Amino acid sequence: MSMIEIENLSAFYGKAQALRNVSLRVEPGETIAIVGANGAGKSTLLDSIMGLVKNTGTIRMEGQDVTGAKPGDMVRRGVGYAPERFNLFPHMTVRDNLLVGAYTAREDIDKNMDAVHRLFPRLAEREGQETSTQSGGERQMVSLGRALMTSPRILLVDEPTIGLAPKVCVEIAEVLRRLSAEMGLTVIVTEQNANFALSLASRLYVLEGGHVTAEGTAVELAKDDQLAKSYFGA
Repeated sequence: MSMIEIENLSAFYGKAQALRNVSLRVEPGETIAIVGANGAGKSTLLDSIMGLVKNTGTIRMEGQDVTGAKPGDMVRRGVGYAPERFNLFPHMTVRDNLLVGAYTAREDIDKNMDAVHRLFPRLAEREGQETSTQSGGERQMVSLGRALMTSPRILLVDEPTIGLAPKVCVEIAEVLRRLSAEMGLTVIVTEQNANFALSLASRLYVLEGGHVTAEGTAVELAKDDQLAKSYFGA
C-alpha cells in the first residue's frame, strides 16, 4: 500500500489554476523529488497535501481518503512540513521555534529534540539564538527540525537548497538521506536544482505548467533528455 497516492489533483488560488490533473504515488520509506522551474506548481502540490489549498481530485494516505483534511489533521496523521518560506518566528530562539512544532507531539519532545540535535549539532550550539540573526542555511535547519518535532512518518520539504551555498546543500542532502535510511521516514522533496534531486531521490516527477510532464527513476531520467527538456524548456 502506498504511503501517499494522488489522483487527478487540480488546485486553485481563487480562479487561477495552479495544478492540472496531477497523479503520483510515494511508497513507505521512499524519497521522491518533484522537480520543476519556479512557478511550476511544486509548492502548491505540497500545500495541497497539507490541506492549505482548495483542490479537486483525490489524496490518499495509507489507503485512506484525506482529501480536504485540515492542516492540523494531517500533522496528527504523521505529516511534517518544512516550507520553502520557513514560516519561523524571527524573534524567538531556535529552541522555542523547535518547540512550536512539538504542539501535537508533546510526549515526544525530549526524544525528538535529541534527534534534531544529532542531525543538526549547530542548532544545539545555538539554541538560545534568535532565528532572525541566523544564516539562510541555519534557518533551513530550524525549519526541518521543527517539522521533525511533530513526530512525522512523512516529511514534505519545499525547496531545501534555494539560496544556499553548495556546502550547506551537501549538509541538507546528507540529513535527508539519514532521515530515510536511519529513521524510515517517507520524504517528498521539491527542487529547482535537478542535479540535487537526482542525487537524492529514488524517483522523480517533473512538473511544468502545473502538470506532470515526465516521471521515472533517477537512473532513467539521468539518461533521458526529457528531464532537461521539461526543466529547462528546451
